[in-house]
Amino acid sequence: MEQTSLHKAFRSLPDPCINRKKLHTFKFNYINAVIVFLLLLPACSDNKKTELRDPYLQPFSSTSIWNTPIGSNAKYVHAQIEPATEAGMTVDEDLIVMSPKEPLLDIYRSDASWDRTKDRCHIDGGLMFSAPIPRSFFVSKDTWDGATPNSGLAVLMPDGHTVKQTQPFAKCDADKATSLFQFDDVDLYGDGTYGAHGGSQLSAIGGTLRSNELTPTSGPIKHVLKVNIFGRKNIYYDDETKGYRWPAIHADGYAAEQYYKDRTYPVVRECRMGALLAIPAWMSIDSLKLETEPARIIAQALQNYGAYLVDDTAWNVWAIVTDWTPEKRFINEFKKNWGFSFIENSLDTPWTRDMRRLFTNLYVVDNNTPQTIGGGGAPRIALAPPLQIKK
Repeated sequence: MEQTSLHKAFRSLPDPCINRKKLHTFKFNYINAVIVFLLLLPACSDNKKTELRDPYLQPFSSTSIWNTPIGSNAKYVHAQIEPATEAGMTVDEDLIVMSPKEPLLDIYRSDASWDRTKDRCHIDGGLMFSAPIPRSFFVSKDTWDGATPNSGLAVLMPDGHTVKQTQPFAKCDADKATSLFQFDDVDLYGDGTYGAHGGSQLSAIGGTLRSNELTPTSGPIKHVLKVNIFGRKNIYYDDETKGYRWPAIHADGYAAEQYYKDRTYPVVRECRMGALLAIPAWMSIDSLKLETEPARIIAQALQNYGAYLVDDTAWNVWAIVTDWTPEKRFINEFKKNWGFSFIENSLDTPWTRDMRRLFTNLYVVDNNTPQTIGGGGAPRIALAPPLQIKK
C-alpha cells in the first residue's frame, strides 16, 4: 500500500473520541488504517480530567492517617468492647469552620473547662488568638449537645493553609468567643495527624463524619472515622504503655486512675487510646444482620478504613465524631435524611441495636504503625484523589 493511500484512508475515519457510533457501520478499505485507528483509541481516555478532592470536606494528603484505607496485611485483635448501658448512641461534635475570608473573631481564655458548675461563656483570661469565624455561629449551652461537650474547634486561617485547633470552644456572643487549650497548627494540605481531641491529641477535623456524608444519595464514606468509647470499661492502661499507642501521643490525664477499672471482659492490651478499630476483612457485613441503611454504610467504612479511638466518652456509651459547621450540623442533616435521630437514649431501637452490633465487632489493627498505616499491604480501597487548591 502506498503511503498516500494510507493517509487518505486515515483522514476519512470518524473521530474515535467524539463519534464512536459511526465506527460500527464504517467500511474500512485499508487494514493499516484500522491498526493506526485502534492505536489511537487509548488517547480518548486521557481527555478525562483528574478528579480533585475538596479540602474543606476531606482535608489532608492522600497518605494521611485520615485517608489511608486498611491494608491486606492488617493483623486484627478483637477489642471486645463491652456493651453500652447508659444510652444507645451519642456523638462528639467537632466544630469545623472553613471560612478564611470572614472577619477575625477574638477568642479569650475561659477556665471553666469541663466543670459543670462553671460557665464556659465567662472570660477569665487574655486573648488566645483571633480567627475568621462567622458572627452568626453560636456554640453555647443553648445549642450544644450535653452538659460539657468536648467542643474541639478546627478553624482555617486567612492564609488558606493554617488550621488552628482549640478546646473546649464556646461562642455565646456575636463578637467574642472562649476556649482553654490550644494545640499546634497544622496545614490543611499536609498530613494533619494532630489536633484538639484532648484524650489522644489527634485531629479535630480529620476523620470527622461530615454533614454531606451518610445520606441516602452520598454513597460510601471514603475516609477513616473517629470514635469514643468508655475508658473505665474498654481502654487498657498499664505503667509500660501509659494507656495509649501510635498515632496518639498521650492518654487522658486520669488514665491511670480510671482506664479499665470496671472491666469485666477479658483483658485486651492492644485496645488503647489511639487504636485503629475496624471490622475485619474476613467478616461479612451481611452476617451482622444490620437493620438500618446508615448502619450498613458506617459498617462498610469501618471495614474499608476503620476508626481511630480519639477520646473517652467518660460514661458508659459509645460515640462517633460528627461535624458542626456554621452552614450545617451533622445530627440535624441525619434526622432530615433518615427520619430518626442519630443520638438515641434507648438501647432497643433498630438504630441502637445496629450500633451495638458494630461496636462489639470492632477489632484493633495491631500493626498500624507510621511505616504500615492501616496495617500495610495492598489497600482495600484506592487512595483518595489529589486535593484541589483553594484560592
